[in-house]
Amino acid sequence: MKLATWNVNSIRARRDRVLEWMAANQPDVLCLQELKTEDADFPAEDFRGLGYEAAVFGQRTYNGVAILARGPLGDVERGFGDGIADQQARFVAATVADGVRVMSAYVPNGEAVGSEKFAYKLAWCERLVAFLRARVDTGGLAVLAGDFNVAPAPIDVHDPALWEGHVLFSAPEREAFAQIVGVGLVDIVRRLNPTSPMYSWWDYRQLAFPKNHGLRIDHVLVTPALAALAAAAHVDRAARQGKLPSDHAPVVVEFAERPAAGC
Repeated sequence: MKLATWNVNSIRARRDRVLEWMAANQPDVLCLQELKTEDADFPAEDFRGLGYEAAVFGQRTYNGVAILARGPLGDVERGFGDGIADQQARFVAATVADGVRVMSAYVPNGEAVGSEKFAYKLAWCERLVAFLRARVDTGGLAVLAGDFNVAPAPIDVHDPALWEGHVLFSAPEREAFAQIVGVGLVDIVRRLNPTSPMYSWWDYRQLAFPKNHGLRIDHVLVTPALAALAAAAHVDRAARQGKLPSDHAPVVVEFAERPAAGC
């Protein structure tokens, strides 16, 4: 299985780019974030033409997440279902082929440390942890992928001293990320690339991409059983190049086939 996650920063603006990338790279599963469109306006038929079904949780102008996969998607969940009123479309889950549970998440940005939006971000992460503990079998095959808006460690930031204490790289956010991983998940990109920065986001401003002034804030977290099958992981920097790109690049993980029973 080849799985990727990509914050496309508007599926309308990036539709052709995503279709071209999928045709060229042939992922089995693609998790999308920041769709910025309602479900009815999501280009599901275009993706179906490439052989993908879609589970979408959209929102006009803001947010929005989706899972695209070859074959049917089962047991689709939109949001945490925890009874908390929340109008922001940031989480969708579905079961794909071979029974792998896939979750696509768009963690709030937080705007600025100490702001109301920052408090919402931390509270949202707590809700995600509660969902994972209650609903996900960490002894099975599951993956949580998306834009977490958190760089977990200094290696994930081009200039840790500059970013320390600011949104995306503050101590409370790093602790929130650690709590998410702590439910029993593996940061598989970092495990497979222990010494490489692997940036996935670059600001549009100040020539951040050409200078490689990036952060690794898009992650693929997997259960130990799935981690054991992981063969390779990379960030596709080429998808960040060219005209009108997203400010994020796809993060791609490849998994080996499970051994047959009795082997």
